[in-house]
Amino acid sequence: MSRNILIIAVTMLLPALCIAGVVDTYGEALTEGLEVTPIEEILEDPDAWAGKKVQIAGEVSGVCARQGCWIDITSPEDATLRVKVDDGVIVFPQESMGRQAVAEGEVEILDMEPDKYEAWLRHVAEEEGREFDPGEMGEGPYRIVRLKGLGSEIQGP
Repeated sequence: MSRNILIIAVTMLLPALCIAGVVDTYGEALTEGLEVTPIEEILEDPDAWAGKKVQIAGEVSGVCARQGCWIDITSPEDATLRVKVDDGVIVFPQESMGRQAVAEGEVEILDMEPDKYEAWLRHVAEEEGREFDPGEMGEGPYRIVRLKGLGSEIQGP
């Protein structure tokens, strides 16, 4: 009889597990109860968020091709925030592209001089396998707003 109950339980749970999909965790576990902050809110007033721990959610729209040391997460409203982790501590796989993710970390603002900002943009272009366009520089201020990543959950295939 207990075998029948086990078979029934597995039969009932299997569809739910398939629908939920697999979630891969990278780095630290996400803080339970920490609400997801819309990326747009962070980018609207980054100084108000600097140094605060947040969770963001959206689609993985970019992954570092060299060491997997960052992912870009884009919200449904098309706002994007980069999640940067220490090289080798967390490695995001290329297969994360297009999947849904929740990432947690501290909002970080990097203010740069024009020459440092240009060097950073050149580095990003190289990582992405494209030519650097000097038009990307803009007129300043030369500032990078990103999440210093602590952990993330990425929906599996």
